[in-house]
Amino acid sequence: MPSSTITGPQPNRSTIWRIVEWLAWTAGIIGLAVAGTVYFGGVASARRDVARFKASRESGIATAPDQRLWSPKRIQAWQLAIHREGPLPLAVLRIPRIGLEVPVLEGTDDSTLDRGAGHIEDTPVPGADGNTGISGHRDGFFRGLKDVVPGDALELDLRSGTERYRIERIWIVAPDDVSVLDRTPARSVTLVTCYPFYFIGSAPQRYIVRAVLASPSRGSGQS
Repeated sequence: MPSSTITGPQPNRSTIWRIVEWLAWTAGIIGLAVAGTVYFGGVASARRDVARFKASRESGIATAPDQRLWSPKRIQAWQLAIHREGPLPLAVLRIPRIGLEVPVLEGTDDSTLDRGAGHIEDTPVPGADGNTGISGHRDGFFRGLKDVVPGDALELDLRSGTERYRIERIWIVAPDDVSVLDRTPARSVTLVTCYPFYFIGSAPQRYIVRAVLASPSRGSGQS
């Protein structure tokens, strides 16, 4: 029985490659659109998190976090975290010289630290007398702490106003050294993050930044 033959025009090699190229470009454009939606949606949510706090003080809007020093893992965790509605921040922490602006949320669990800095349990809340402990990820918001020096300004935006602090001391301790959170004679803020900053795996030490009150909150009635 004679074999059947296919008649009619057949696509040549150049046509096939044009189709493949068109499909590749289409997939790339769709991928960029999806990535852009996730990123810019995350930026908008981050702004809302700080702006919600600022709205209670009738302030302006916040800027998105500077993520140039962040690890890819931390950026991804932040992008996922900020899409979940969270509680109103207790305060907003700023260190102007390194461009840090981060909402201070209650607690230090992973989901909290993925979206901001966390107020350490059993320490005074931001704006109260004593030593307020605030924790953050070394490969996220708090990576810039590697560049702070004594004398740098630190600010806490509270609902009652803004408190200004001065960084007094920077040191490194073991993970179980909780004395860094002991009560201090002057109103203080102690920032805690893991160290070394670029250590692979679970970092073996803690990096501590202590700041003391330099001027009282506006509108707080303190002298």
